[in-house]
Amino acid sequence: MADETPNNLYVHFPFCRRKCTYCVLHSRAGVSQADRDAYAQQLAQRIVATEGAAPFKTIYFGGGSPGLCDLTPFGAILEPLRTEDTEFTVELNPLDVTHEKLQELKGIGVNRISMGVQSLDDDILRLMGRGYTFAEAEKAFARIKEHFDNAGIDLIVGYPGETSALTPRHARLAKWGLKHCSVYSLILEEGSILAHQIKRTKTALPDDDTVLNRLAVIARFMKDIGLERYEISNYAVPGYECRHNLATWRGEDYLGLGDGACGRIGLTRTRNFGGQAPEVETLSAGKDEVERRIFSLRTREGLNPFGHPDWLPILDRFASEGLLTKINANASLGPTYRLTERGTEVCDTILAELV
Repeated sequence: MADETPNNLYVHFPFCRRKCTYCVLHSRAGVSQADRDAYAQQLAQRIVATEGAAPFKTIYFGGGSPGLCDLTPFGAILEPLRTEDTEFTVELNPLDVTHEKLQELKGIGVNRISMGVQSLDDDILRLMGRGYTFAEAEKAFARIKEHFDNAGIDLIVGYPGETSALTPRHARLAKWGLKHCSVYSLILEEGSILAHQIKRTKTALPDDDTVLNRLAVIARFMKDIGLERYEISNYAVPGYECRHNLATWRGEDYLGLGDGACGRIGLTRTRNFGGQAPEVETLSAGKDEVERRIFSLRTREGLNPFGHPDWLPILDRFASEGLLTKINANASLGPTYRLTERGTEVCDTILAELV
């Protein structure tokens, strides 16, 4: 590992009740409570053993379902490694949301919750294998809001069988008190349960234009209920942007722990660090610098190509096509480029040309 001290911590909990049909992330179903808790204890001790650990600006527990583990061992261990300003997020499945679990999270210093709802349609939730209804998710989020003001949800657009972008249930969603919402378009992953189902039944996915139109409708809806788009797939009440995710898009270092976790410290990239079969890769300084820079284009802050004159003609071309806005705000650093609404639809294409 490099000598640099990361300011951000990500811990992955690869456990779930059952595999969602669209998911190919690193997760395991059917693991005993004892084994899940032993895993959490192991990672808590791994944090203790991390050399040079300093207070983290952000801590993020993701999964899988972190709520399936006893997280209390992290309390005393993380207390000296966080400040009053540290953002500490835990992802929760609606089925994990109990007053006891929320009190446990409060007790270890958590101050932000991200709940994976994924759909407001009961039929789609059933097809996804989520195991709860919209009404149950609604009650779970109301329970979260009793304990945490800073709370948001995830949604997926474009699942087979979805008939529209907005439904009457979105009007109820507007009353939840959301501070944050991530909205992702469905990616059909090879090897997922859904991919096998589609191959077997020859079910058609919504076409790209349909999905893009639905995402645009959702974007307008989010703005109407007070959530501003600050990254292609993320919306927040101003001041409630996810600082952990912003750190990633800004190219900051982060320590990633656990099976399925990725990390970045200096020129070193890790996977499964502190877990099974850890992998380490060292990048060249040039590749590292490009990797850290380009993903700022996904955010409303935009990309400043200072030091990369070869990027300018590419960015100017996309600006001439109405996909980027060119802002000449800094005479010494040159222009900054931000995605237009149309540009958000082809960001990956733009990034591919830059690298």
